[in-house]
Amino acid sequence: MYSKLDVETIAVIFFAILLNYCDGQTTQNINVIFANEEGNVVADKALEVAMTYLKKNNKLGINVELRRVVGNRTDSTAFLESLCSTYNSMLVSETFPHLVLDTTMTGLASETVKSFTQALALPTVSASFGQEGDVRQWRNIDENETNYLIQISPPADIIPEIVRTLVLNQNITNAAILYDTSFVMDHKYKSLLQNVATRHIITPIKETNQIAEQLTQLRKLDLVNFFILASLRNIKKVLDAADSLSYFNRKFAWHAITQDDGELKCVCRNATIMFVKPSPNAAYQDRLGTMQRTYQLNTEPIIASAFYFDLVLHSFLAIRDIILDGTWKNAGNDYVSCDDYNGNNSPKRTNLDLKKYLNKESTETPTYGPISVISNGLSYMEFQMQLTSVGVREGASDKSLNLGTWLSGFDNNLTLVDAQAMVNLTADVVYRVITVEQKPFIFRDETTRSGFNGYCVDLIDKIAEILKFDYEITAVESFGVMDENGKWNGAVKELIEKRADIGLGSMSVMAERENVIDFTVPYYDLVGITILMKLPETPTSLFKFLTVLENEVWLCILAAYFFTSFLMWIFDRWSPYSYQNNREKYKDDEEKREFNLKECLWFCMTSLTPQGGGEAPKNLSGRLVAATWWLFGFIIIASYTANLAAFLTVSRLDTPIESLDDLSKQYKIQYAPLNSSSTQTYFERMANIESRFYEIWKDMSLNDSLSEVERAKLAVWDYPVSDKYTKMWQAMKEAGLPANMEEAVDRVRASKSSSEGFAFLGDATDVRYLELTNCDLTRVGEEFSRKPYAVAVQQGSPLKDQFNTAILQLLNRRELERLKEKWWNKNPEKKDCDKVDDQSDGISIQNIGGVFIVIFVGIGLACVTLAFEYWWYKYRKNTKIIDIQEAPNQPQKAQANPKNRHLLESRPLDNLTLKNKTVYPRPRF
Repeated sequence: MYSKLDVETIAVIFFAILLNYCDGQTTQNINVIFANEEGNVVADKALEVAMTYLKKNNKLGINVELRRVVGNRTDSTAFLESLCSTYNSMLVSETFPHLVLDTTMTGLASETVKSFTQALALPTVSASFGQEGDVRQWRNIDENETNYLIQISPPADIIPEIVRTLVLNQNITNAAILYDTSFVMDHKYKSLLQNVATRHIITPIKETNQIAEQLTQLRKLDLVNFFILASLRNIKKVLDAADSLSYFNRKFAWHAITQDDGELKCVCRNATIMFVKPSPNAAYQDRLGTMQRTYQLNTEPIIASAFYFDLVLHSFLAIRDIILDGTWKNAGNDYVSCDDYNGNNSPKRTNLDLKKYLNKESTETPTYGPISVISNGLSYMEFQMQLTSVGVREGASDKSLNLGTWLSGFDNNLTLVDAQAMVNLTADVVYRVITVEQKPFIFRDETTRSGFNGYCVDLIDKIAEILKFDYEITAVESFGVMDENGKWNGAVKELIEKRADIGLGSMSVMAERENVIDFTVPYYDLVGITILMKLPETPTSLFKFLTVLENEVWLCILAAYFFTSFLMWIFDRWSPYSYQNNREKYKDDEEKREFNLKECLWFCMTSLTPQGGGEAPKNLSGRLVAATWWLFGFIIIASYTANLAAFLTVSRLDTPIESLDDLSKQYKIQYAPLNSSSTQTYFERMANIESRFYEIWKDMSLNDSLSEVERAKLAVWDYPVSDKYTKMWQAMKEAGLPANMEEAVDRVRASKSSSEGFAFLGDATDVRYLELTNCDLTRVGEEFSRKPYAVAVQQGSPLKDQFNTAILQLLNRRELERLKEKWWNKNPEKKDCDKVDDQSDGISIQNIGGVFIVIFVGIGLACVTLAFEYWWYKYRKNTKIIDIQEAPNQPQKAQANPKNRHLLESRPLDNLTLKNKTVYPRPRF
């Protein structure tokens, strides 16, 4: 019999044979067509790792017979021929395909595979990019086909969804999304930010030397929130270009999103960037480490390699389970070659639920995250992304702050460590405001935050308070006009070329401007054009009443006065009928006036006054002289009074220019608007229109084809259209247009008078403010060509509707009226000027004050005369003063000589002469 050793040897051999037999029974051959596209190296390397893994793990019991087919995204015909050739060869060799493993990403290559597998009813697991409905060839497959035509989105197709989450979380209103070849965004153009109020552009990253220009163009489109979906190498290129453009400041926000597992690097001088990268689940890190170390699953990006590895492995395991369960035999094993397929003979696969087996719990631990198979477009691998705030200073990372995580999926929210930290990473809404300095609307003020102050600054502050934005103001020379080539300058050009977001100031709404930019609702009343001139200076003089008559007339009056007085004295002295020659005759008259030279001078002087000259001479000749003087005085006084009133009135009515028509009809006053202003445009176009009308009228009048009746209707003596503006525009060009407001004001002030010099034509608000702050300037005439003021924005800008809402709110709250009150009636620069005399006012003291001086001079002379009289009487007159006493009646004394009695009786006491001496009564003081 057998020894113990022989028995043991036989047992070992038997066990080995049994084990080999069992292995042969559980190992399943699987025929697979692997369809890939050129450039998808990650999928190709992951497949190789999966094949190696299957060979080293015999316990899985899978033997894969693999056929590779590679195509490109543009040549679908060649790709289809390769697929059909491979498929037909498998049918000939009776190695019927169990699975088509499709790792094409997008384009014609992907659509070719989808069309091929659907037509031939081949079970397929695809890793193509696209959400529900994006894979066109599988868009209308029936419910049975969805069980074996499976699409699972790769991580690179799910990662962009974080952009939508960030936009919603941070309330971002604009976004520039740049991506490289590691991401496929063709199908994301419409779906990524669908139903989100965010203006955005999705564009591939250009070549290295063109990235700076690309960023500049995006900035011109008012995009300040940048999302970079790329490899770390391409992210660095974009960030470096942004640093060269100084795009790292509070006006920009940068989000770097990648599949790579590395650190963010750039040569940025001072940048803060939100960095988003995949983060392996802690539960699967050991599995991932094993695959990387043992099976060399190291192709970047790791998350994509792990996804393709798990996709391949689980697809093979699912097919194995379907075959082992016997489902495959019942699902139908009909195959139709490409040559035999006619569009109506597609095989029927029933009861082949590949989706169920893919979702079946597996003994194989996921490498990066579990794959969830729901439906085409909604199936993906579960993973998470780590959000970090990275600060880069002088090319080196100086700080990193963990912000939170995002779980892959659709419409998944963020899990944040600190929500406030996210706020600091958003781009401040900072609009670029372009303006033209003009008080009181806007002017420089270094004490304010923006460096400017005025009506419009207060307005934009209130709008910013409502709409929650910040702004930066830049001033230019003019609002802008269009040249003959249709080119604009000034603020309008800045808006057209996207270098500014808002045009602010006293900007008139004009038709040609509305063709290239947009205006909000008006924030200010209709404003027209008016005239600014130097305030007329009415000359004043205290002795203006003396200037009514010329000096020669005054001298003649004075000569007539002295001559008449002297003549009256002569007539009274020599006339036998005068008082001094007939004292006895007029001794009983109450008034006894001797017309000596002093009395004659006094009589003629007082005769010119309403008081009158007093008692007239007794002699007829003297009375004729007095009557003649009275008549002369009446005429002189009447003429003087009338001329004085007229003289004072005319001096106040000296306003030669009262309207634009008055300005156009004279030549002594030059006039012009500012160069490149809306006023200049108005006059220039009015002149051009008149010129065109003239050409049209001339062509009509000289048209030989007109009938006699039609020609007669045009036969007029005068040109029927005015040429006022043509002449005015020519005069303006000859006068020279001021370059700025300062030059215009200086020219107005240099005017000699209101009837000779320079007049400025400008916006009524400009003129009004100059009048408000200057006492030597005035407005003339009514406003014309009135237009409203409004805020300008870029054409098609969403700011138009936002500003309209804000301005209407301010209008309803009466805030605009308060701004007018502040900057006009209560303006700190308002001058308190002396009131200008008008026609209703009386004669000013400056013109009539000389009369009072005459009174004071007369009183002064009287005082001097009184002093002289007293001095003359007391110290210079040597007259002996005696007291006269009444003597007692002595009739016995000698009686007075009868011859002298009449002298005593006729002479008054104060003129009594004793012993040839004159006796004067003593003055009493």
